[in-house]
Amino acid sequence: MGTVTETTTGRLQGAIVEEGIRAFRGVPFARPPVGPLRFAPPQPAEPWRGIRSAETCGPVSHQGTIGLGFMGAGQQTQSEDCLYLNVWTPDLGGRRPVMVWVHGGAFLLGAGSEPLYDGSRLASRGDVVVVTINYRLGALGYLAHPSLRDDATGACGNWGLLDQIAAIEWVRDNAEAFGGDPDQITVFGESAGSMSVTTMMAAPSARGLFQRAIAQSGAPLVATAQEAAATAERVIDALGVTPAELREVPAERFVEVQQQIMMAGQQAGGGLSGEAMAFRPNVDGAVLPRDPQEAVADGEAAGIELLIGTNRDEMKLFSLLDQGDLDEAGLLARLGAQLDGDAPQRVIEAYRAARSDRGEEVEPKELWSAMETDRFFRGPSMRLAADHAATGSPTFAYLFCWPSPMAMLGAAHAIELPFVFGTLDAPMIELFAGSGPEAEHLCAIVQGAWSAFARTGDPSTPELGTWPRFDGGRRATMVLGPTCDAQDAPRAPELACWDVGGGLVGADPPSGSRATGRLT
Repeated sequence: MGTVTETTTGRLQGAIVEEGIRAFRGVPFARPPVGPLRFAPPQPAEPWRGIRSAETCGPVSHQGTIGLGFMGAGQQTQSEDCLYLNVWTPDLGGRRPVMVWVHGGAFLLGAGSEPLYDGSRLASRGDVVVVTINYRLGALGYLAHPSLRDDATGACGNWGLLDQIAAIEWVRDNAEAFGGDPDQITVFGESAGSMSVTTMMAAPSARGLFQRAIAQSGAPLVATAQEAAATAERVIDALGVTPAELREVPAERFVEVQQQIMMAGQQAGGGLSGEAMAFRPNVDGAVLPRDPQEAVADGEAAGIELLIGTNRDEMKLFSLLDQGDLDEAGLLARLGAQLDGDAPQRVIEAYRAARSDRGEEVEPKELWSAMETDRFFRGPSMRLAADHAATGSPTFAYLFCWPSPMAMLGAAHAIELPFVFGTLDAPMIELFAGSGPEAEHLCAIVQGAWSAFARTGDPSTPELGTWPRFDGGRRATMVLGPTCDAQDAPRAPELACWDVGGGLVGADPPSGSRATGRLT
């Protein structure tokens, strides 16, 4: 069983891992973005001579740490030389579907090398090639000062997004070296990774690179060029440098400043917001000519097969950072910062009534978590699903309802990850996602559906039965949890609250404006 393969940039020596899967780690897909290449589009990787060892992962992008034990990229070796990917394949021969993973982490954290994303079991169970990638994060990945605009391409600030596109290009060009099919590429991601995947669906330079997309807990969340430039000015002021000196600042200083900006945004918003995710893709007129959500609605991603969904209690993970009790007046005040007129009170009444009908908790903190889950995650995702389906593109939706053994988390943000990758035994995961026969059964179902979608564009499997396509009317959704079944428009009464101008409200209103919620 060979572990040496020939790529466009040179020969690689991998390793045999679990169940005979071949793993190739730390593969460079672009030149190190250092020196003059800091704040520039990624450049093709330099070829090497001889056989390069691919048995260990490469460094990760500079980032802070996070207090979740199962997300450990912040403890790995960090470097601006971070543009590496990892490949798991059942065999070097054949032509299997290829699944390229874009990790999450608010565009500030994470790496493709986290143990949670080990691709060996998904590759084995699904008979697919699994690839995980790194990309530049935070200011190093998304700083968009006008002085940094690339003369050749017009790109400004979307460096991390361009890294993702470059990685997919490398995978397409080298898929056959790993037993993959370059004409069957599925890009999948979670949270900021899902936001990236859905954004790339509308990026001209990514057109044709992948045929399918799986979006787990995130629709496009982009800044305007003006918002991105304002964030860059805040960074420059905090660093005490001129724009011309940005390439000379130590990377660690960017991490310090971006952490301060993120925390200030969280405290100001009482939850997730564009301000709390200040470092993100922007509509720079080149990489992103327009808002991706609008581009998808206008058919610019037509033909891409899409599987999209969210978790029932996304915001409960972030509520761990929301200290103190929340009373009725505080809940009304938080909603008043987002909605005009009598909309806050009407939304509260709608959520309380719908949850009461299902026997669910209705305390202010529970209501706030449910509202933010729908406003920030589920609403934008279902709007994207409806818009994409309206173009005639095959679209499938899910709602993940597996509860954490930590009761206060429910079916929180990120809880589906170990079920997708089969890493329920990863460090700390049992405490977060649980274990045992039921969990393993759901893991098999999810991996089967995801790999079936990568192979055929349809997540239906013998275990699940027919997974009906999503449309803007019926809104058929597969509910995945202790039991799995297809339902029409689950939790529709609450979701109907987030309607603006005929569409579900996005993650944040534009700067200087406020969303006006109305019940439909």
